[in-house]
Amino acid sequence: MREDNPGQERVRIQHVQTLSHDWYLLQKTTFDYLRRDGQWQTQTRETYDRGDGAAILLYNKERRTVILIRQFRFPTYRDGHDGFLIEAAAGLLEQASAEQRIRAEVEEETGYRVGDVGKVFEAFMSPGSVTERLHFFVAEYDPSSRIGAGGGLAHEGEDIDVLELPLAQAMQMVADGRICDGKTIMLLQHAQLHLMPRKRGLQILIAGPYRSGTGDDPVLMQRNVAAMEELCLPLYAAGHLPVLGEWLALPMLALAGSSQVGDGVYEELFHAHAARLLTHCDAVLRMGGASRGADQMVDVARGLGLPVYFSPDEIAPA
Repeated sequence: MREDNPGQERVRIQHVQTLSHDWYLLQKTTFDYLRRDGQWQTQTRETYDRGDGAAILLYNKERRTVILIRQFRFPTYRDGHDGFLIEAAAGLLEQASAEQRIRAEVEEETGYRVGDVGKVFEAFMSPGSVTERLHFFVAEYDPSSRIGAGGGLAHEGEDIDVLELPLAQAMQMVADGRICDGKTIMLLQHAQLHLMPRKRGLQILIAGPYRSGTGDDPVLMQRNVAAMEELCLPLYAAGHLPVLGEWLALPMLALAGSSQVGDGVYEELFHAHAARLLTHCDAVLRMGGASRGADQMVDVARGLGLPVYFSPDEIAPA
C-alpha cells in the first residue's frame, strides 16, 4: 500500500452488534482493516457512544482566578477514588450546538451567565473506546455575572459545589493530584499558557565587544566588560534578569585549562558557551561597537526566534 494514497479504503465494516442501549449506546463491531503492509486484518472493537460534549473554563484576569465545580462521579468511586472530582463545567450537546449548550450548562452548574465565549480547541478524550468529541471553551467572568447559585439540576442527579480558586492554587492541585480530571487539566494549562501567563521579567543576554579593539590587553577587555555591566542595574530595576556570557564562560575556560585569551580551549569554548546560554534566555541586548562574537550571538538569538534589542529603551519593564 502506498503512503501517499490516503483515499484508499482501509476499513470494511462486517458486523455491528448492540450490547446495550440503556444509558448510552454500547456496540461491538467486527471490521476488516487494511494494514500498511497491504494485508487485510479482521479486528473487533467495542465502542461507547454517549454523544459529543462541551467544557468551559471561566476566568478572571484581574483577580487571576477560575471557576470550577466539584461533583460526585460514580465510575471514579468504583475505581477507588473518593468520587468527588473537581472539574470545569461541562455537559453533553444533546442536539444543540456546542456554544448553545455550554452557555446553558455553565449557568446551570455555576450560576454564572457568560457573555462572549471563545472556543480554543476540540479533542477526542478516550479514542480507544469512547466516540465522544469534546469542544473546549473559555470565557471571562466577574462577580456581577453570577445570577444564581448554580449546583446543577437535581432531577438529573446533579449536586454540585461551585469553587472559585486562584489559578496558581488550581495548578498546584493538578500537581498534587487533587485535580485529576483530564478536560479540566487541559483548560487550566491553556489558561496558564495563554490567558494568564505568569508575570515575569526577561532573562536578557547583553552582547557587546569583549576582545574587539583591545589587542587582547586585559585592562581594555575588562573595560569592555564594565561597559556591558553598566546596563545591568537599569535592566534589573525594570524587572529583568541581565546576564553576560563572560560571567559564565571565563570561569568555565579556566576550569577547562585555558591559559590565555585566544588559545585553543578559548576558541573552542568561549562563544559556544555563550550560544548555549542563549537557549536559556528570552532576548539579547546588542550594545557597543564592532564585535564578531556579539554579532554571532545576535544570529544565534534570531535563529532561536528570540527578540534582539539595540537599546535598553526598546525593552519594556516587566
